[in-house]
Amino acid sequence: MNKSTNTKNINNFKSENFDWKLVQAEMKNKLGLDVYESWLKKIIFVDEFNNYLLLSVPTRFIRDWITSRYLDQILQIIRLYKKDIIRIEFKIDDQHKNRNEEQIIEEPNNRSENVSFIEDSYLQYNRIDPNKRFDNFITGTSNKLAYEASLKVSENISHYNPLYIYGGVGMGKTHLLNSIGIELKKNNKVMFISAERFMYQFVKSIKANDMVKFKEYFRNTDILLIDDIQFISGKEAMQEEFFHTFNALLDKGSQIIVSADRAPNKLSRIQDRIKSRFSGGLVVDIQKPDLELRKKIVEKKTEELNSLYVDQLQVSKEIQDFISNEITASVRELVGAINRVVSFSRIYNKVPNLSETKVVLKDLLNLAENKVTIDLIQTIVCKFFKISKNEMLSSRRSRYLVRPRQTAIYLTKILTSKSLPEIGREFSNRDHTTIIHSVKTIEKIKEKDSEMVDNINKLKNQILYNNKENEI
Repeated sequence: MNKSTNTKNINNFKSENFDWKLVQAEMKNKLGLDVYESWLKKIIFVDEFNNYLLLSVPTRFIRDWITSRYLDQILQIIRLYKKDIIRIEFKIDDQHKNRNEEQIIEEPNNRSENVSFIEDSYLQYNRIDPNKRFDNFITGTSNKLAYEASLKVSENISHYNPLYIYGGVGMGKTHLLNSIGIELKKNNKVMFISAERFMYQFVKSIKANDMVKFKEYFRNTDILLIDDIQFISGKEAMQEEFFHTFNALLDKGSQIIVSADRAPNKLSRIQDRIKSRFSGGLVVDIQKPDLELRKKIVEKKTEELNSLYVDQLQVSKEIQDFISNEITASVRELVGAINRVVSFSRIYNKVPNLSETKVVLKDLLNLAENKVTIDLIQTIVCKFFKISKNEMLSSRRSRYLVRPRQTAIYLTKILTSKSLPEIGREFSNRDHTTIIHSVKTIEKIKEKDSEMVDNINKLKNQILYNNKENEI
């Protein structure tokens, strides 16, 4: 497929209100900057077919790595913007590969000849985020020990060596590693890299038959910070190299800080001698934030956003308390929830009420969509309007039946991912044009009738939060 055809297809894709840049931004947001820059940035959109996308990557290795680790998450992100897509296919684009290689080869020519390609390509990754500092890391009982240990290492390197920080996704491990890097880079040579990126450079060096430069580069540092070390699981050759790099750095007095999603003894398919080295330093964990810490985080984040958008409406204390109480999984989800509520406020020029907040955050509140069935919606709407389900599904057009029927169709459209024909079939095989008319009718009534808005909000709450009680 030539370049002009690719460009044309991309333009067609965007013309259908689907922008690949939105998918890229969401991948960066959900999967992290390291993962995106190392692997996902290399994905290029090629074409769209009836129910799948064709994407290209430069090498077979990158394709296999992406499909084995991130395919499901990428598909979920794509379906946020295009629900008809049910699968993704990859092709290997040699021209894309050659372009990438040319860029890597060209860049060092502007620098001294003894600088290796590893250093040149790594510099694009070794960017410590200036926004993740100790002074904006919010502490509580769940993360206090990890915070204090990180501070101590920043003041006196090799005091705890290695420092091993572990905890679940979105708990602040990367923030702490970043904070250590900011403090120590003033007087030391600091290297901050993800385990995935370390592996990428390792494989690249083997292919280029340049392991000597790899060893020199990664062992010539004062501070080595490695994020998500669990990703070296099962990679025996890379574990061997990491073990020797680890020992070489310890011997020369360099500080090593490692993060992972589990304790050293729980790491699977990682050599015992590596786990033993990790356990030989200080091992600290970050637990799930308790209510007090969650409230501090929500309050702090809300203040920051309010200061950025001073002309916007303020998030109420009720909404802040609701988010603090209901979202308990991670700090990242808490921050994401606040961002969503503020975005809602800016888009609609109003702060959402509690019912609207529950809908905006329904996926974070563990409200699985498969629990919201069309049958459940019909049952709750019938109870609310005091009619039978047979009456709702009948062909009768009495006013006291039409409005509940339209309401049920509207709620089905906004609370499920069912297509218009699927919804029509569940409402006695009604045509999809009838479904569209019902949705538009309710939307128009809501603009003028506050009672209808209240009814819709009450029904949403019952459907989303009381479905176990209402199931039949």
